[in-house]
Amino acid sequence: MSEERRRRRRTEVARSGVTLGTALAIAISWSQNQSILWAILHGILSWLYVGYFAFFVR
Repeated sequence: MSEERRRRRRTEVARSGVTLGTALAIAISWSQNQSILWAILHGILSWLYVGYFAFFVR
């Protein structure tokens, strides 16, 4: 597999993971709180955590 294909594959997997993580955070928040505002907040916080991890951990 060429380097370009590997890079594209990693990008696709990362996008899918972030989307899945956000959806999971929203679904769990909704099931626990029954509030759309909390669900949106948790979805946003999941993105903030991804940004933190990308900039400070790696």
